[in-house]
Amino acid sequence: MLRNEAFMGIFEEVLGRSARITILETLLKNRGKITYLSGLAVETGLSHSSVSRVIEDLVRIGIVEEEPLGKQTKIFRLNEGNKLTQLMIRFYQELEDLQGRNC
Repeated sequence: MLRNEAFMGIFEEVLGRSARITILETLLKNRGKITYLSGLAVETGLSHSSVSRVIEDLVRIGIVEEEPLGKQTKIFRLNEGNKLTQLMIRFYQELEDLQGRNC
């Protein structure tokens, strides 16, 4: 049964806790918005190095888009045009619906 706990996301509850799950869920909750590595680190409670490692993998497989902003700063956003990302969005929405129905 899904619990409604603010500190645990739907993905984490269903799939278990990992840095990748935590970051994916944060990006899914905030889809359409841009973010920075430091912003993701603060929002998720993960270290900057963990966020950097996970984001690098997500960019490589096309789930996240990376864009330079100046010489050292990069911004990131969920790549909503990616088929895998679209599937995850639908899955996330279904999980939210189930949680809302307390299944």
